[in-house]
Amino acid sequence: QVQLVESGGGLVQAGGSLRLSCAASGSIFSINRMAWYRQAPGKQREFVADITSGGSSSTNYADSVKGRFTISRDNAKNTVYLQMNSLKPEDTAVYYCTAGIVDHDSRSKNYWGQGTQVTVSS
Repeated sequence: QVQLVESGGGLVQAGGSLRLSCAASGSIFSINRMAWYRQAPGKQREFVADITSGGSSSTNYADSVKGRFTISRDNAKNTVYLQMNSLKPEDTAVYYCTAGIVDHDSRSKNYWGQGTQVTVSS
């Protein structure tokens, strides 16, 4: 069984920073794309950032977070990070990580974490 567990959320003032982590565990053979999404109250879940696998992994960001957020991954730890700087009240949301994982039985599936709350006060 594969699990994704997020951590690092919390309450921060506008202009502050937080670093989210998402660790994958279980029967993992390889991890492909890893990404962060967020869902604010009353809104649909939206894409934040993603990062591909491989030595020279590429990244993509939503326009709303470009220049403020940085996604990275540590393949040895099966972990993806989201460094969030210059936070704004509109960044308040539950943040979810997702990963495309191939297990040791060669099954490929997209997994989601349980989410971590980020609240930015004005």
